[in-house]
Amino acid sequence: MGIDEIILLEHGSGGKATERLIKEVFLACFKKVPLLDSAVLSFESNNLAFTTDSFVVDPIFFPGGNIGSLAVHGTVNDLAMVGARPLYLSAAFILEEGLLLDELKKIAASMAEAAKKAGVEIVCGDTKVVPRGKGDKVYINTTGIGLIPQGVSLDPCHIKEGDKVIVSGPIADHGLAVLAARENLGLEGLKSDSQALNHVCAALLKEFKDAVRVMRDPTRGGLASVLHEFSQASQKGIFLYEEKIPIRPQVKAGCEILGLDPLYLASEGRFVLVCEASFSGEIVRFLRQFDECQGAAEIGEVVASPQGLYLQTTFGGKRPVPPLSGEPLPRIC
Repeated sequence: MGIDEIILLEHGSGGKATERLIKEVFLACFKKVPLLDSAVLSFESNNLAFTTDSFVVDPIFFPGGNIGSLAVHGTVNDLAMVGARPLYLSAAFILEEGLLLDELKKIAASMAEAAKKAGVEIVCGDTKVVPRGKGDKVYINTTGIGLIPQGVSLDPCHIKEGDKVIVSGPIADHGLAVLAARENLGLEGLKSDSQALNHVCAALLKEFKDAVRVMRDPTRGGLASVLHEFSQASQKGIFLYEEKIPIRPQVKAGCEILGLDPLYLASEGRFVLVCEASFSGEIVRFLRQFDECQGAAEIGEVVASPQGLYLQTTFGGKRPVPPLSGEPLPRIC
């Protein structure tokens, strides 16, 4: 069989293979599958946000969280990225025979705690058990629904030449922390950034609704993959400034040791936004008031051409940042 005739791990990477899979299989059948983090649905006089996600992280417990808290944070954040106020979640569990009941109790408790902190309710769910060896301890699917305030419309098509790119804090913490835990690498000081961002996003949009063009959390495929999506949707180019991108020293060191590029590693508690240039400084200062956004920074700008993503290096050179190819970190969310 050829490479395009079977599913490979790289089809779940969030990169080129994922994009091809979505276009050739799902969009070909389901014309209304959203390309945003959440679908935006009109219901009577309200706009609702609706999203679903599945979590298959390995290991299920990692520094800074576990698969349960990650499932809540990821779904809440997907709703927040389209400007919604998250309201309700469902939670479906696929459990492998042999999973320790104590581990499942810890996962459920962490979900309850994360939901309470985010201000959402888990209101329905489902449980299935598969035979030993037919799963990997536990998989969780969550679906979320939220309410979008009147006048809020976030979409990459709103991006304009001259707009600025802002990230809410240091990138790549989650991806490297999970990898280090899975492989027992012994790297010190690594911790997932998994957290809910809905309260920050609501405050941001209340203050700067007309200045923010689009928001997205850089999970699978990392910062680079999100910005490629923005570039493609807006038909604009995006230039990043390497020296301005916040990366924790321990993450940078770990990536150098392992030969990984932090631009492609997942963050689960950060978001990227594009905004009108004149508001960029104010937005960065505003974000830095929140514990979740310490280290927020302006990292790039939008240009008319060339389309794509480019990096101005610390040494003054410029190079293209290609879309993610392959699967460098399987099972990180």
